[in-house]
Amino acid sequence: MSYKNLEIWKLADDAVSEVHEMTLSELPKFEMYEEGSQIRRSVKAVKSNIVEGYGRKRYKAEFVRFLVYALSSNDETIDHLETLYKTKSLKNEELYNGIHNKLGILGKKINLFIRGVDNADWEKK
Repeated sequence: MSYKNLEIWKLADDAVSEVHEMTLSELPKFEMYEEGSQIRRSVKAVKSNIVEGYGRKRYKAEFVRFLVYALSSNDETIDHLETLYKTKSLKNEELYNGIHNKLGILGKKINLFIRGVDNADWEKK
């Protein structure tokens, strides 16, 4: 099995594409280098931490630690998105709501995945 089979990775991958496109097409130019840059980095960190955690899955505590990092980066991404919308740099309400909802679902699924890994019996192989 590969990390690419994980539902949370697939959702994070979609979020990376959607947020990246939003920052390039919907934000004022000055914001592409400020908050736009921050949100692109944080959403990419969600996916990257899932991958890094999966690579360490042999060690339960390491796997959980990186999944928690992914959850934290997802929360950071939501915060950046909310800032963009509240400051009116992102004016497309439909796009904002769509991305916000997807990130909310992703956060819930990462949280459930963490609980599943945390509660699973783990054997060193």
